Amino acid sequence: MKNGRAVVLVVDDIALIRMGAVDLVQSAGYEALEAQDAHEAIRILESRDDIDLVFTDVQMPGTMDGIKLAHFIRNRWPPVQLIVASGRDILEESSLPTGSQYFSKPYNDHAITDAMARLLQSKNSG
Repeated sequence: MKNGRAVVLVVDDIALIRMGAVDLVQSAGYEALEAQDAHEAIRILESRDDIDLVFTDVQMPGTMDGIKLAHFIRNRWPPVQLIVASGRDILEESSLPTGSQYFSKPYNDHAITDAMARLLQSKNSG
């Protein structure tokens, strides 16, 4: 949390979708950071200690997709909350780290912001 505002890292390789998600995060009152792939997301997480939640797409170029990224984050930064979204994959909850939320695209903006609020509330009260 930075200056009392939660910090959300948005990870998506499609710039237009990433920008929309950043707008959604900001309109919900959170600070938004962005990364175009898992490796950039990890670099950002390594350089900052104030990231509260990562909102990632599943399909991304490179050696690490959003599911692998979510597991990597859960193992390395356990307090970081996770929201995973995909337009192609139908994920089973069991393939995601415990406590993460999954949404299929196109997602409902209110459902995402409600999930963010719930996850961030549980993080702050836990």
